[in-house]
Amino acid sequence: MRLIAVARSFRARPTLPETTGPLQFRCFQPDFVPRDPNAKPKKYKYPAFYDPYGPRPPPSDKIVQLAERIAALAPEARRQLGPTLAERLRHPKLQPISTEGLDLGSQGGAAGGSKAEEKKVEKTAFDVKLEKFDAAAKIKVIKEVRTFTNLGLKEAKDLVEKVPCVLKQGVTKEEASDIIEKIKTAGGVAVME
Repeated sequence: MRLIAVARSFRARPTLPETTGPLQFRCFQPDFVPRDPNAKPKKYKYPAFYDPYGPRPPPSDKIVQLAERIAALAPEARRQLGPTLAERLRHPKLQPISTEGLDLGSQGGAAGGSKAEEKKVEKTAFDVKLEKFDAAAKIKVIKEVRTFTNLGLKEAKDLVEKVPCVLKQGVTKEEASDIIEKIKTAGGVAVME
């Protein structure tokens, strides 16, 4: 009885070619030509530089003479050339871009003055960085690193061997100084950043 049910379940499912349809392999396409295994790869000639606009015709003699005359001008006259052309060709004046709300850092310009007036915010989160350790006290340093991190023995060992490295990030000043003292007693040198 069971054998008949199993046989029916096999017959009920369509076979693989019926579900997938005709196979879509490239080698079964009518225009497929197999590649010669002994053929060498094609070498393409690339231009020395890429020009997205394609080849351009050479400038006319009038343009070349104008460029030579501009190059022969004194530097003061060349500085006046840009604004004069912009005015003559009626180009719109460039408006200054507002940097309000942007942090420009040390390049701030006018916005930098207002930043200087603000009070300097005191740092509250510190990073503890292991600078070096005594080779004889390596095991003690690894044990001490494991006490204030959630690392296993292998991870702590790998971390200590990558000196200099950050041991703990975003801790308070008191906690950072406590960690530095523990590392110092174990035989290592740690600093607060």
